[in-house]
Amino acid sequence: MNTFALPIPNGGAVKIPVSGCGGKIIQRIQGDAGSNFSKASCMADADADLVLQSQNGDPSAFEVLVQNHQQMIHALTFRMTGSVADAEDLAQETFIRAYEQIGSFNSHAKFSTWLYSIAVHACLNWRRNEARRFQAYAHCAEERSTQAAATESSVENELVRHTQEALMRLPAKQRAAVVLTVYEGLNHAEAARILRCSEPTVSWRLFSAKRKLKRWLTADKRAR
Repeated sequence: MNTFALPIPNGGAVKIPVSGCGGKIIQRIQGDAGSNFSKASCMADADADLVLQSQNGDPSAFEVLVQNHQQMIHALTFRMTGSVADAEDLAQETFIRAYEQIGSFNSHAKFSTWLYSIAVHACLNWRRNEARRFQAYAHCAEERSTQAAATESSVENELVRHTQEALMRLPAKQRAAVVLTVYEGLNHAEAARILRCSEPTVSWRLFSAKRKLKRWLTADKRAR
C-alpha cells in the first residue's frame, strides 16, 4: 500500500496509507456512504485522546483520525460536489487543513463537527469556481450511476441520480444546509455553528431548499 506524507513544520512527515491508484490521503469510497455522524459521536472520547496526542507531536495519532473519519468526510464532499474526483480532492484538502490547524482545535468541541466545518467551507469555496461547477453538474449523473450500479436496482439508481441532480441545482449554502441536517443528521444549532450563521437562517435555507427539491423532483417524475 502506498502512503501520502504530510510535512511536519519541524521536519519529518505523517505517512498516511492510501489506495494504490494515486497519491490520495483518503481511499475512494464507492456508493452512498450514508450518514456517519452518529458513529462519529460514539468515537468522541477516542478522538479527544488522539487529538491531544496529535497536538503533542504524535503523527501516528493523526493518521488514525484520518482513517476514522475519511468515509464521513468523503460522503459529505460528494454530496456537496456531485463529483467523485472533486470529492476526493476536497476530502484530502480537508485533512491537510485539519493537520495544519490541529494546534488551534478547541478540546471542548467535537472533532467531527470541527472537520465538518472545514469540509463544508472548502466545498463552498470550490463552488465559487463556475467552470468546475458546470463540469461537475454535467458529469454528476454518469458518475452517480456508475457508483451505484453494483448495489442498487435500476429504479433505485434512477431515483438516486435524479435526487443528486436536483441537489446540485440548489444554491451552495442551501445545499450545505440540506446535506448537514438531512443526510448527516445534525440539528439546526450544530449546522448553524458549522455554516457560521443563525439557526433561523438555517431553517429558512432548509424550507426554501425543500420546496425547490419537491417541485423539481415532482416535475421530473411527471416528465418520465
